[in-house]
Amino acid sequence: MSGSSTHQGDPGSDDTTAFPDQFFERVDESPDSQFYQFPRLVTHIDDATIAALTAFYAEFLPAGMRVLDLMSSWVSHLPDTAYRHVAGLGMNAEELAANPRLDERIVHDLNAEPRLPFAERSFDRAVVAVSIQYLTRPVEVFADLARVLEPGGRVAVAMSHRCFPTKAILAFRALPPQERVRVVGVYLHAAGYVDVDFVDRSPPQADPLWIVTGTHSGD
Repeated sequence: MSGSSTHQGDPGSDDTTAFPDQFFERVDESPDSQFYQFPRLVTHIDDATIAALTAFYAEFLPAGMRVLDLMSSWVSHLPDTAYRHVAGLGMNAEELAANPRLDERIVHDLNAEPRLPFAERSFDRAVVAVSIQYLTRPVEVFADLARVLEPGGRVAVAMSHRCFPTKAILAFRALPPQERVRVVGVYLHAAGYVDVDFVDRSPPQADPLWIVTGTHSGD
């Protein structure tokens, strides 16, 4: 899985949603609120891959959109584009406060409560940047994300190969990259998304960048 702007097709379309035992187990099962009580002003990808993600967002997030940065932190990697509204939902108030692209900041633990604290049809697009490996109830989260997206709204889940290992689920620590991508495709299919697709935007000689997208069908 390498190469810039390589389209790979629909991941996860032929898989079931019966996840194996221990799939979502973590080394550290203490409450996430404890782990994230102190800000971590770090990134999981290097500068070249950040630039590649920002370039993808410039295509995926047209101007004037209402954008939800799900599992947000101190940087959103968004392009210099005027959006109608950008909301960030994350785990640490100081990290969110340091993010200049956010118009709205919400501290919320998705593993404790997958229902999002937003009204129906609040957003046109949603993004998850290099954080999907921490979700223990991803299908519930993505199903409720559909509620807060406009019909036809889209989500992009960007992944790489770094993480906080004690908080990442077993599947993302044990599976090879292609299977991790497939897992995210399964999440989106199970949550009712359509047009699930995958693109490899990995820059040469930099951290990998794998992106899975899906569309809220409106059903």
